[in-house]
Amino acid sequence: MSAHHHVQPSATTPDDDADLARWDDDGAPPAPPRSSPAAWLRVGAELGDRLVALSGRQDLLVTCRPGTRSGAPAVFYPALAEIEFDSGLFAPLQPHEIHPRIVGDEDRYPAAWGALVHEAAHAAHSVWTEPADADPRVVQAALLLEESRAEGAHLTRRPTDRTYLRSTVRTLVMPDIANPQVQGIEHAAGLAALILGRRDAGILDAGETKAVADLCEKVLSTDLLATLTSIWTAAHQCADHDATTMLAHAQDWCDALGTAAPARSVPEDLTDLLSAAAGAVMDSMDANDAADLAAQAAANNAGAARSRAQAQDRAQQADQRRKAAATAKSVFNPRSTTVSPNGTPRPSSNPVTGARRPTADEQTAAARLSRALRAAAYRERTEERTTSPTPPGRLNMRQALARDAQRAAGSTPTAEPFTHTRRRNSPTPPLRVGIAVDVSSSMSAACKPVASAAWIVARAAALTDPDSRTATIAYDMNLTALTRPTHRAPDRVTTFQANGGSHNLGHAIDALDHGLELSRPGTGRLLVIVTDARYTNDETANAITRIKRLTTAGCAVLQLTLTEGSRHLPGTTLLHLPRPSSAPAAIAKAATDAIRRTL
Repeated sequence: MSAHHHVQPSATTPDDDADLARWDDDGAPPAPPRSSPAAWLRVGAELGDRLVALSGRQDLLVTCRPGTRSGAPAVFYPALAEIEFDSGLFAPLQPHEIHPRIVGDEDRYPAAWGALVHEAAHAAHSVWTEPADADPRVVQAALLLEESRAEGAHLTRRPTDRTYLRSTVRTLVMPDIANPQVQGIEHAAGLAALILGRRDAGILDAGETKAVADLCEKVLSTDLLATLTSIWTAAHQCADHDATTMLAHAQDWCDALGTAAPARSVPEDLTDLLSAAAGAVMDSMDANDAADLAAQAAANNAGAARSRAQAQDRAQQADQRRKAAATAKSVFNPRSTTVSPNGTPRPSSNPVTGARRPTADEQTAAARLSRALRAAAYRERTEERTTSPTPPGRLNMRQALARDAQRAAGSTPTAEPFTHTRRRNSPTPPLRVGIAVDVSSSMSAACKPVASAAWIVARAAALTDPDSRTATIAYDMNLTALTRPTHRAPDRVTTFQANGGSHNLGHAIDALDHGLELSRPGTGRLLVIVTDARYTNDETANAITRIKRLTTAGCAVLQLTLTEGSRHLPGTTLLHLPRPSSAPAAIAKAATDAIRRTL
């Protein structure tokens, strides 16, 4: 509805009950706060604060009181720049429960807020004024067309207000349908303009308005409904200040109805039929809105579940990092003592049998690997070329001539004849290699070659880059550090034996990951697992979880097997070595590849 023709003097009535005393000792619960016109003044003021954003106008006043001077739920008075609001729209809320100044509070009273949005749409877009000599019937038709036009224009500015604009159909349109000022074909045409016009403005859905569309087609005829549809569609394109065009569309509306009215007979119960069709629209809207709310609630619940899962995952990762740090601290202890998974020393389970001096072949292999690592880590210098109109730089004669020609032509010279090349060295990535060797009784063939490989890799890494680090852990159920993640290469080769039982690869990976930062990008990272992987299901699952975390972070994981019947750990690159003596060469090649792949 539009309130352009509702201009009446305002009047206020004091609330005589505001100062009534209340018994404090009668034993009854405290009475609820009374609603009075004075109590609604604050609500109106806060609605006015929010109206600035809704309408884009700073000069509007909102008054909220029980009932309005015109009897409508909400009215806009353009001459007074005032919106009058019926406090009954907030029922059953009391004024002390309503705080429109708080963004989001409007969701508690969408019908009332929808009425405010509707009047804000009129305040922003219904700014045309009819001439003093305009035909009242044409003006009324223009105001009817203005309903959906103003809401559609508001929707283009604030599409998120669609939910509230839909509520105006319940709060403002339904009273007009139930208490029509016109009868017959004009009543049906008015319903079409109010409902189907909002459909074409994007406020209602086509499926929701089907009942009204079908009834209006029967009552008005297909041709007349098509004519009226073209009129309100054209009115939707009318500019806010274009009174001439708006009244022209209204005149076309009146002419179309005036031509068709004498020839059309209408049912005697037309008002009831139209009310029933409008009720069907309301029911369909309620169903769609309920479905939308359910979908939104499901999306919110899914989002909350994802947030909780992410928070839980972050907490688990933090807990895992703390546990890995504790494991690394206990394993890489100063005395290289064998420890249990909880950090308890187990010296009786130490697989280390002693240490020996490296052989000439091992020293040669370390030097060879060091050279290979340096070659793989080498990065070409980057070149950055810039041009400038002045030195320094290399003179480009073509650009110099172009600059002279520009200057001679009287234009501003834009050519830049001097080229400067800046070359920068690319940093070489350091190396991080962790070796986890299974020292259960089935891995005795790996002891000598892995001990040799551990020393070779540690020595070569120290010779290649002072920031490169390696470490080796022997594991069964307990953990023993054979080499530590320091910048210094071990002087002697640590020898060990394999006579343990069970396996604890998961904690070994945690210690190597934390000690060498295998999960952090920027280095050539490699984890070598020397094992036959004959684990229990729980041992395998724990290892796979750690391996997946490392591979996701970009760390290469290599599994070396030396015996027949070995199993493959998912996520690793499996390499079977029939000759255990080839283990050092295989590990060296994998380390070189890890450096080469680092960007």
